[in-house]
Amino acid sequence: MSKSSAQYSQYPQHHPRDHGRAFHRRPAAVAAAAIPLPDTDDAYTIQHHGKQVRLGPVVFWIVVGTVVLLGLWSAATATYFAFRDDVLTRLIARQAEMQYAYEDRIAELRAKVDRATSRQLLDQEQFDQKLDQIMKRQTALESRATALGAMPDVTGSIPRAAPQRGEANQTTMQGTPKPSPISDTVIFVAPPDREARLESRAPAVVAPPVNQFAKNQGFDNVLARLTNSLDQVERRQVAALNAVEEGMDSRMRRMRGVVSDLGLNLANLEAAVPRAAMGGPFVPVKLAVNAGPFEKQLYRINVTRAEMDRLNRTLAQVPYRKPVVGEVEFTSGFGIRSDPFLGRPAMHTGLDFRAATGDPARVTANGKVVSAGWSGGYGRMVEVDHGNGLSTRYGHLSEINVKVGEIVKIGQVIGLVGSTGRSTGPHLHYETRIDGEAVDPQKFLRAGVRLSAG
Repeated sequence: MSKSSAQYSQYPQHHPRDHGRAFHRRPAAVAAAAIPLPDTDDAYTIQHHGKQVRLGPVVFWIVVGTVVLLGLWSAATATYFAFRDDVLTRLIARQAEMQYAYEDRIAELRAKVDRATSRQLLDQEQFDQKLDQIMKRQTALESRATALGAMPDVTGSIPRAAPQRGEANQTTMQGTPKPSPISDTVIFVAPPDREARLESRAPAVVAPPVNQFAKNQGFDNVLARLTNSLDQVERRQVAALNAVEEGMDSRMRRMRGVVSDLGLNLANLEAAVPRAAMGGPFVPVKLAVNAGPFEKQLYRINVTRAEMDRLNRTLAQVPYRKPVVGEVEFTSGFGIRSDPFLGRPAMHTGLDFRAATGDPARVTANGKVVSAGWSGGYGRMVEVDHGNGLSTRYGHLSEINVKVGEIVKIGQVIGLVGSTGRSTGPHLHYETRIDGEAVDPQKFLRAGVRLSAG
């Protein structure tokens, strides 16, 4: 395809069949009119098998460009297939790397979740253990409080707190219950505030819902508050127990000291105490092997209490109490004095208590009436035997309310004050005798004051 081919097409071709024929030239004008001349600048002619195809320059270059693009595409495709294995290998490796990275990340997150779960389980287990310990401790404190509540009242076992300003007047008006003037050292009166200071149970700890409270302050604060509350209860219990033990020990020392000061034999006194109707199988006291300090101290207190009860029963036979009610006023003491009738020195074997006619005369210790009636200078007189050689006499009575052989108890009225016998006026003549010999009753009365001071 070229411009020269187009020029050749302007002249008639010589066909073989025209061989031998005369060649006739056509007129030029006619030929030019029959075949138009192409535009050699704007057209391309393609001849194939005697046929000519004329193409414009735009179409020609489109065809050429298409052929070139197809060639490039074929080369690229060949190159791709040539390096296809390497590309796939790199692609697969990249995908595997990304997968491994995701798996590692997932494993790391799973490990974090496992650690968090394990930590939560551990915290929950620790919380449960601490809560279980607190519940066991509270149960132990409640049992201790029950043991403290079952203990008998002991005078001065717990020191009384100072009253507040608003309570001062009320305390003064109400006053502290006073014991009987006759039995003030036998019937021990507990302080009025004992119930307040010997708390029988731990204060109830009512916590708000756990979830809400945990959001505000956390489980640790809950356990800390419970522990502090139980610590306060335990301190109060220990303080109360220490006060009771100290009070009992102090009283035991005073009781033994009184018996020693009076010159009495404790074993003989105990042997002379009448036995009440009691009994039961012998069960020895055993202290648990794993007993704590509180249980050991409570055991000591119970042993001391049993011994103190035995001493109280023994001292109930010792006449160290007052035979009259009210303030004590002596009109005549024990020992040598001037006889009120003769004016000469004489031995006064007792104490004369000032009293009005008809005032009650009370026995100062447990015993048995051995004499009740008129007895010379005593007038109407009652004598009570307290055992172990101890006896007391009550003279110048206007009336006798007991009879011989009667068992009398501390504080019982045995007669009324009078002025019978050798007397200058109403009063009570009181004697204390050991093995029949008169001794100064004030020695016993001072022992009673010492015991009642605790």
